[in-house]
Amino acid sequence: MSKRALITGISGQDGAYLTELLLEKGYRVFGLDVRPPETVFHHLEHVKDQVVLHRADLLDQQSVVQLIEEAQPDEIYNFAAYSFVPFSWEEPVLTGDLNGLGVARLLEAIRRTKPDVRFYQASSSEMFGKPEQVPQDELTAFRPGTPYGTAKLYGHWITANYRDKLGLYACSGILYNHESPRRPEEFVTRKITAAAARIKAGLQNELRLGDLHAKRDWGYAKDYVYAMWLMLQQPQPDDYVIATGEEHSVGDWVEIAFGYLGLDWRRYVKQDPALLRPVELHRLVGNSAKARARLGWQPTVTFEELVKLMVDADVARVQAQLGKPNVG
Repeated sequence: MSKRALITGISGQDGAYLTELLLEKGYRVFGLDVRPPETVFHHLEHVKDQVVLHRADLLDQQSVVQLIEEAQPDEIYNFAAYSFVPFSWEEPVLTGDLNGLGVARLLEAIRRTKPDVRFYQASSSEMFGKPEQVPQDELTAFRPGTPYGTAKLYGHWITANYRDKLGLYACSGILYNHESPRRPEEFVTRKITAAAARIKAGLQNELRLGDLHAKRDWGYAKDYVYAMWLMLQQPQPDDYVIATGEEHSVGDWVEIAFGYLGLDWRRYVKQDPALLRPVELHRLVGNSAKARARLGWQPTVTFEELVKLMVDADVARVQAQLGKPNVG
């Protein structure tokens, strides 16, 4: 009998890649998303007939209980969240309710309805904020510097509470920044690659960015969703840092993206103080030794390969918009 998986936030980057992975492994996939079906299936048009969509409100406990009763999942992957960090400064209460209390509602619904479910919570490196230790691992102290990171930390700890005190199979993946061509353009990585492609085509004149020196540990989203699946296949639940262990700056990303297209980034990129975060994070780099040893996981795409992969995708998008064949 096929396993059944419920993915909340299925329309996002991670939800789309995980859907493809689970379908390849023979799962029946159920999705939750508040967006209209045409938006949900933006990345999943080719498999939409294999996904059953549900409607539920993660701000309403009874709605979440009903969702699990209807889907009867063996595994739940929770991506439902406001994932754009700057937005959390504009709506800190709403961010806390969905990104934090939404996790508690899911876990409580599992406890009441189907306690044998295996649950994955999408935690975040932003919970470390400006860390005291570099690189960070599962034992590094959390010091979130944004409402987003603070809400994610609640979700992370409540997941551990339900595992340790109530015996649920509940895991958290402390994922570092992971990117792909499916990233929305409000994220700096896609903002850069999309702008480089448009500038190369003569459709854009400049790119305005905030702190070019801000550093992150960037990986490929497709690699990271495989780690999520691996977590739920283990005999015992646990939390894992998923990261490349490499540190790169926004400036590095810009230099590779523009250089790949034969452009001198200094001619086009302008630094805009208005785009600086209220509290900028630095030196977020992860130690994924535990995941590599216990899960047998490792990243397969290098930083430079990731940037070029995303540039290629954005060049293809621009060519399609212009009605020209992509010869690159």
